[in-house]
Amino acid sequence: MTLLMTLIFIVGFVALAITEAKLIIWGLAALAYAALALALGGALSLNAVAVLAFIPGIVFILLSVPMIRRLVLTNHIYKAVKSILPRVSRTEQEALDAGTVGWDAELFSGRPQWGKLLDIEKPHLTEEEQAFLDGPTEEACKMIDDWDTRHNRADMPEEVWQYLKDNGFLGMLISKEHGGLGFTAQAQSMIVSKIAGRSIAAGITVMVPNSLGPGELLEKYGTKEQQDKYLERLAKGKEVPCFALTAPHAGSDAAGMRDVGVVCEGMHEGKKVLGVKLNWEKRYITLGPVATLLGLAFNLYDPENRLGKGTNVGITLALIPTDHEGVNIGRRHYPARSAFMNGPNSGKDVFIPLDWIIGGTEYCGQGWRMLMECLSTGRAISLPAIGTVSIKQALRVTSAYARIRRQFGISIGMMEGVAEPVARLVKDSYMYEGARATTAAMVDEGQKPSVISALLKYRTTDAMRERINDAMDVHGGRAVCDGPSNYLFAGYQAVPVAITVEGANILTRTLITFAQGALRAHPFLYKEISAAQNENVAEGQKAFDKAFAGHTGFMLRNILASFLHSLTFGRFASSPRNGPTKIYYQRLHRYAQNFALVGDWVVAFLGGDLKRKQRISGRMADILSDLYLMSTTLKRWEDDGAIADDLPIVQAIAEDRFAAIEHSFDQVFNNFPNPVLRTLMRFLVFPLGRRAKGSSDRENYRLAKAMLRHSEQRDRLTRDIFVSFDPSDRTGILEDTLQKVEEAAEIEKRFIRALKKGEIARRLDRDAIDDAVDKGILNDNEAGILRAADEATDKVIQVDDFASKELGAHGDNQSNVAAQ
Repeated sequence: MTLLMTLIFIVGFVALAITEAKLIIWGLAALAYAALALALGGALSLNAVAVLAFIPGIVFILLSVPMIRRLVLTNHIYKAVKSILPRVSRTEQEALDAGTVGWDAELFSGRPQWGKLLDIEKPHLTEEEQAFLDGPTEEACKMIDDWDTRHNRADMPEEVWQYLKDNGFLGMLISKEHGGLGFTAQAQSMIVSKIAGRSIAAGITVMVPNSLGPGELLEKYGTKEQQDKYLERLAKGKEVPCFALTAPHAGSDAAGMRDVGVVCEGMHEGKKVLGVKLNWEKRYITLGPVATLLGLAFNLYDPENRLGKGTNVGITLALIPTDHEGVNIGRRHYPARSAFMNGPNSGKDVFIPLDWIIGGTEYCGQGWRMLMECLSTGRAISLPAIGTVSIKQALRVTSAYARIRRQFGISIGMMEGVAEPVARLVKDSYMYEGARATTAAMVDEGQKPSVISALLKYRTTDAMRERINDAMDVHGGRAVCDGPSNYLFAGYQAVPVAITVEGANILTRTLITFAQGALRAHPFLYKEISAAQNENVAEGQKAFDKAFAGHTGFMLRNILASFLHSLTFGRFASSPRNGPTKIYYQRLHRYAQNFALVGDWVVAFLGGDLKRKQRISGRMADILSDLYLMSTTLKRWEDDGAIADDLPIVQAIAEDRFAAIEHSFDQVFNNFPNPVLRTLMRFLVFPLGRRAKGSSDRENYRLAKAMLRHSEQRDRLTRDIFVSFDPSDRTGILEDTLQKVEEAAEIEKRFIRALKKGEIARRLDRDAIDDAVDKGILNDNEAGILRAADEATDKVIQVDDFASKELGAHGDNQSNVAAQ
């Protein structure tokens, strides 16, 4: 009987915890359990069980009454939290309020509702957008000579600039109503991707006006007069915009800028008007050196409270023509020797009228919120596009080169050591394209994914760095020697730019992603903090009580669900599919549940110290991002039509992501400051130890080998990049040669066998081919095919060389450009 009661207790406890039952249900269940113990009656042990169950049952029922619960419990917790909680600054609050949560909230919940992921619209373009991608974008790519751009000019040719302006590339996000293209986020992402795959400098030039810039700010917040005056001119390229945010003393901490504006009277167009006197110093401003219209962020002060918003109004945004008196456009920066326009600007005692403030006086002091909302969407489109296309482009050229280049009598791609980095390129091309496309689709549905855009920015640009390094390793000296035929070095040079801009990756990973995600996406934490900071104490106590009650149930469920899913390796977790990907959905659910548990405890225990424990915060960000990347990988497989050939890629990605997640959890536990919680978390997450091993050598070799030829799968993994088959093009020669090498493959085998048997002498290959024809080993047609492949291969493996005076003249030329 005791065993039966124990079993009933365990089952009941688990059921109530997993369903996050309300306190009254817990109380009634405890009383029912006590009544059952008495009914089974007689034994002293059962009577004791009845008493032990009766007491908490009464307590739970009493605590289920909000007034009683607040009086005896949560009001005291509320006071304690309120006293120790650091005050959230205005800028921090605006950053938290900006953007929306979506799939990230599902991951933080520990119970992902798969429909919310799979129901995101499959990425697609309209007919107009597809025509633009296939037409003007393709033509722009053909016009770009990246070597000439970055080496000879340090700028794009005037004809390329004009083509981009005339065809609306700088106004893709501006609505048709205002003369722009009005393209979706998906289209903008793909257009930027395609151009950036051809030239990083050109990609950044197109990216910036369509990311964080005056166009988007005017579209969303501008007055009608501002929109009518500027939007069509921006859309047609008659105005070139830039946005000045970063300052010497305010980089990643942009809210700490020292740039100041003071409300006062001044002269404008011959009249005395109320306006703002500005002093600022900015740097790293992309398009700044060529901009005609300057967006400016500054702290606005109003000593006489003329605007009725107090004396310290806050961060405000203005739009200033660059030829306005007092505006100083400085000399160019030369970031990583990349040719996109970037430079400083400043102003001293520059007076502007109030109607130059974006949105008018109504939006004075709301600049940080405006920036954060725009950045959350712009960052989801721009840098993930550049990072992703760089990986796909690296895969395209590296897979071709690995098949063409021969050493030790075989294609180097057939060597396991070379296949390893090629396999990483395969997996990341698939994974990050899925994440890029899904995130852009979220934006098109109206989401402003601030947390997701942050994690995707740092993950795609970090992956860009790693995979370009892989491509460089495979190419060896062919990639190291820069020149007109080098298709990797420009991307290699530009990697630090992508890593640094729009928030340095170190800080995005360690300070922003998890900390902001925990506050925004956690189901209860933000509600508790908001309640604790409510100026109305009575309202704050009620809101805190409600959130705290929910949080308690959430934490209890996390403990049990995490342990059970970990114990069963996710076999009973949810999955929307029953096919070959079912186990990956289930394991993903298991790790999301683990993340919900550990994330909750990390925030609860570390509190404000989370800003100081940045390595733990960074590892939690890595777990969240791996969960997201695996989610979008599974969605991509669904969106692509569940192609069987791609399933091994999905499986290899899953094994790698799950191994990475387990490693990150392990590092969190190893470094968690509380030894009791550290041990308990490890037990709940790894009750049977770590099991994920990552993808195997055999699996990775197969993935790499499949890329060493023209195929639908290779095209699919490198889709929407610029591909040329023109032998005079620096990448087209690879595609052309790969075709010739594939055509000659069987002929080459016979030729090599003859060499090994000594039937023909080993001389220069073209002479040996003549010998093979003379001896009847090859016919004339076969010899022609083999010669064509050999000659094309010779061109592919050649590297550029220069006379010393050529490089010296270049150096002098660059010095002159920088000084202008």
